[in-house]
Amino acid sequence: MTALRRLTGLFTICGCLMWAAPAAAADPISELNVIAADTIFLPGARPPGASPLLDFAMVHAAIHDAVQAYEKRFQPYAIRIHRASGSPLAAAAAAMRDVLVNRFPPQTAAIQAKYELFLTNHRLTQADAGTDVGERAASAIIERRAGDGSYPTPPPPPDLGGTGAGQWRPTPPALAPFSTPWLGAVEPFTMDFNEQFRAGRPPALTSREYTRAYNEVKALGGPVGYPGVTRTPEQTQIGYFWSGNTIALFEDMIRGLVGACDMGSEQRYCRSLNRLGDSARLFALANLAGADAGIRSWNSKKHYNFWRPITAIEQILPADNDGNPETVADPAWTSLIPTPPYPDYTSGANNLSGAFTTIVRRFFDADKVTFKAHSTAPQAVPNERTYERFSDLADEVVEARIYLGIHFRFADTAARREGTRVATQAFNHFLRPVHDRGHDHDKECGDHGDNDNDDDPHGRGGDRDR
Repeated sequence: MTALRRLTGLFTICGCLMWAAPAAAADPISELNVIAADTIFLPGARPPGASPLLDFAMVHAAIHDAVQAYEKRFQPYAIRIHRASGSPLAAAAAAMRDVLVNRFPPQTAAIQAKYELFLTNHRLTQADAGTDVGERAASAIIERRAGDGSYPTPPPPPDLGGTGAGQWRPTPPALAPFSTPWLGAVEPFTMDFNEQFRAGRPPALTSREYTRAYNEVKALGGPVGYPGVTRTPEQTQIGYFWSGNTIALFEDMIRGLVGACDMGSEQRYCRSLNRLGDSARLFALANLAGADAGIRSWNSKKHYNFWRPITAIEQILPADNDGNPETVADPAWTSLIPTPPYPDYTSGANNLSGAFTTIVRRFFDADKVTFKAHSTAPQAVPNERTYERFSDLADEVVEARIYLGIHFRFADTAARREGTRVATQAFNHFLRPVHDRGHDHDKECGDHGDNDNDDDPHGRGGDRDR
């Protein structure tokens, strides 16, 4: 990053025009997360879907490793750095910068500007010895993820699915091909292999479970005022709340949990956030698990290629007939919002909710926590909801995707189980306390459901000496 350091003056001027530090943000890791989010979510930076999760996972794994070079309380993910000197905050910031520049070269100037403003706000400079520590942490995760499949070359041809009953194909109005169909084959961060924790196959089109789910989403997921739609105004708002950028919502949720403790919250969970390394580890665990939940979902989507409700309900082509006399077609039916361009089974949002809520529940050793979530969807009025339990939020996401008309219930519940399992393995085997002599496998409660791979093998370790 030597070349970047030479551009200090120019980038600082640009940074004042382009970005301002989060107001009154007491947790520096949350501030770095905001910088990462601004970069990752820049329009056009990534295609629709779950691929931004890969970027967040790399950023926060590097930040965690940089901080643990000083604290040495938790196992690193990619590298164990010895004899660290300087400021751990300078190290964390440099780790973030280098990963973002690696992932988003066109945004190098903007990233550098935000990085320098962060240092200035914390009375640090790039000359701090911690900068070298952060650069080493970033280099390790970049090297580890080289050739992981994030950027397939050449890009695969457009995936248009199939045309038979039960098979996904592009949906109106955009009729776009499968977005990021390669994501399910990306090298996992904490799973042992891409098929691990894959849900069992979706129900047969003539089964009782499919019939119930079909008629449920048809009644609850259509447009406002459409004949036969029974969704209440409250359910409509719940659906809209979860129609925005789900990844951004969960990143904001983690920031809110940390921020509440910084603002003096007396909730018991705040006892788990005492040092810089605690919030760094929380963000890293959540995003490592979240990335693998995205990979897990897209692997299932590609493998099963199951159709969306809009295709199933419209049954426009003769080949679409599902052979079920209890699923009456309606060619004019549409979902409440446009259906995303990828298959139904399993739900990406519910994989994420399973993963993120499992990590925070395990990290804080509590489900009963009062917290807020904020939607990015313009139709969400209000755009803030308060929850009393992490499991309440996960329950709501299952229902919300049905209210939106974009998922069958079985796609939501199977996804939640997948995400929960992914996160349970991540928490049990990665970034553990350095003196950990055993993993608390049995602390996770709840039904994990059926699974093709029902074992719980150990992760790949995650640390290297340098």
